Amino acid sequence: MELSNLRPAEGSKHSDNFRRGRGHGSGNGKTAGKGHKGQKARSGAPRVGFEGGQMPLYRRIPKRGFTNRNSKDIVGINLSALEVFDNGATVDVDTLIEKGIVKNPRDGVKILGNGEFTKKLTVKANAFSASAKEKIESLGGTAEVM
Repeated sequence: MELSNLRPAEGSKHSDNFRRGRGHGSGNGKTAGKGHKGQKARSGAPRVGFEGGQMPLYRRIPKRGFTNRNSKDIVGINLSALEVFDNGATVDVDTLIEKGIVKNPRDGVKILGNGEFTKKLTVKANAFSASAKEKIESLGGTAEVM
């Protein structure tokens, strides 16, 4: 037995998918799992993060910077990664995912010019660096922007 194999004993865990407050026989009647009295037993219990009037944690911690809503998350791929393709092949985002070069294309794929490149390929991507485009076209391939 290892830590990665630990599991709760069979039958010891209960599903949270049941109706509460439906009598003693249900196993969750009367107080319906809320205990006796108190603020959390009543309707209108405070929202998540409320600390009883104390300044809540999310307001005590300083805020820094901002997230630009219009920014794009572009995945960069070097030309050396395209060496796995056969000569004369067409390379696009789908074939890159198929070969495992890209796992999640996010907002687009940009081909960068680093590394050795020796194949004549038709490459279709969202963007190319100047050096990548030059290297692809110098070997007789084409760099198409999608």
